Amino acid sequence: MFVGDEVRLDVGFAVARERLTRLGESGALFAPSEDVYGPGLARVGPGVVSKLVRVQVRELSWTDKSGGLALRWEATGAGGKLFPVLDADLTLVDFGAQGTLVALAGVYRPPLGGLGQALDRAVLHRVAVATIKGFLAQVAAQLADHSVTNEAGCPKA
Repeated sequence: MFVGDEVRLDVGFAVARERLTRLGESGALFAPSEDVYGPGLARVGPGVVSKLVRVQVRELSWTDKSGGLALRWEATGAGGKLFPVLDADLTLVDFGAQGTLVALAGVYRPPLGGLGQALDRAVLHRVAVATIKGFLAQVAAQLADHSVTNEAGCPKA
């Protein structure tokens, strides 16, 4: 199944690019979760259906007008195989005087074969969409801000 969302930022491409690069390199993209769960781990998903995932991030190629990060989320722990793996691209596109578009486009395959596909159609796709929208809103807020902070409000290195 495909999931995605996009947000237009009122910051220039060069600024958004520098901030996204810094967030990806420093681990601050998932800082609140990493502060609690450790490096490479994050809690994703809305409310009671959130799940601890192993996060892998790598840089995509950059041009003068676009670029981003490739992300993989894979559920950890007991029952981890009952959750889909998400492969997604978090991209920035230069919109000139109109700012920068940040988008997240991903794909996941529901586990459990036909049963998982039926559950996905009935309910789980809405959870996936809410997860993507929430995560992208957090990323957009970090890119639009002039500083990146941790949960305590302290600047991250």
